[in-house]
Amino acid sequence: MTSTSMGLRVFKTAGALLVSCMMAGAAMADYPDRTVMMVNTWAPGGPSDAIIRPIIEKFATKFGQPFVLENRSGANGTIGAAYVAKAKKDGYTLLFANVGPIAISPAMPDKPAYDSLKDFQPIGQIVSGSTVLVVAPDFPANNLREFIEYAKKNPDKINYGSVGIGSSTHVAGATLGQRAGIKMVHVPYRGSAQIQVDIMAGQIQAAFVNLGGGLQLIKGKKLKALAVSTAKRSSILPDVAAVSETVPNFDFNFWYGMMAPAGTPADVVKKLNAALVEVLAMPDIKARLIESGLDPEPSTPEEFGKKVRDDLQVWEKAVSSVTLN
Repeated sequence: MTSTSMGLRVFKTAGALLVSCMMAGAAMADYPDRTVMMVNTWAPGGPSDAIIRPIIEKFATKFGQPFVLENRSGANGTIGAAYVAKAKKDGYTLLFANVGPIAISPAMPDKPAYDSLKDFQPIGQIVSGSTVLVVAPDFPANNLREFIEYAKKNPDKINYGSVGIGSSTHVAGATLGQRAGIKMVHVPYRGSAQIQVDIMAGQIQAAFVNLGGGLQLIKGKKLKALAVSTAKRSSILPDVAAVSETVPNFDFNFWYGMMAPAGTPADVVKKLNAALVEVLAMPDIKARLIESGLDPEPSTPEEFGKKVRDDLQVWEKAVSSVTLN
C-alpha cells in the first residue's frame, strides 16, 4: 500500500468518526425527539403513580414530547429496575427509582439481576418521606404501645402487609416485631393500594404504608394511624407519634428518584436533571407533594449517587439484623 493510499484511508476513517460524533452531538441537542418511557416498578394506581404522573406531565409540556408511564411491578420492584438496567443507553427509557429495588434488594439473599451502582446513572432525587403504621378503625389499639401489648397477648394473630419481600415496608414491620418482641405474620403484596383495601376489609390487620398514599384514608377515618416510621413526628400528622418514641432508634424513611441506564450520555443526564429541578420548584408540584406528606428533595446526579451509596450500607445493616420471611 502506498503512502498516498494509506493517508487517504486514514483521512476517510477520521472523517467518518467526525461525522459520527457530529451526528451524535446533534441527536443529543435535539433530545428528546420522540416518546420517553418512565418505568414505575410498582403496580398501577398506587402512591408512586400519584408522585410521578404530574411530574412527567410537566416534562411532556416542557420538552414537547410524550413522557409515558409504564408499570412493571413485581419482586419488590426489581423486575422493572432490571428492565431499565438492560435498556438502550439513549435516555428514552428511564427509571422511577425507589429505595426498595435500588438500596434494599441488593442486601437480600436473592440478589437482583443488576448492580445498583454500576448499572444505573443517577439523574436526581425527587422526594423523601415516611411510612406510617396503620390498622382498621375498629382495631383494639389506639397507639403503638397498645398495639404492641395486643400483639404480645395474641402472637401470630396480626397479619401485616408489605409491598414485597425485602421492601422498606417489610423491613420496617420485621424490625418492629423483633425490637418490640412480638410475633406477626408477613403477607407480601405487589402494591400498596390493595394492602389498604384489605386492612379496611379485615383481610389483614396492619401495615406500614406510604404516608402520602394513606393520608386521605387516614384523614377520612377509614384507616387508623398508630405511628410514623421516621425518627421524628411528621408535620402532616403531628398528633401521631413516631415509632421511636416507643421503640428507641427506629428510623425508616424512603425516597424516590430518577435514573437512567449507566452509560446514558452526560448531556442527556444534565438536561433531565435541570428539568427535574425546575419542575420540583413549581408551586403546584411542590404544594402537591408536601400536602401528600412528602418532602421535595431536588439534587444533582452526584448527590443522588451518594445517597444511593450511603443507603446501600444502611439497609444492608438493617436487613442483616432481622429475619425476613
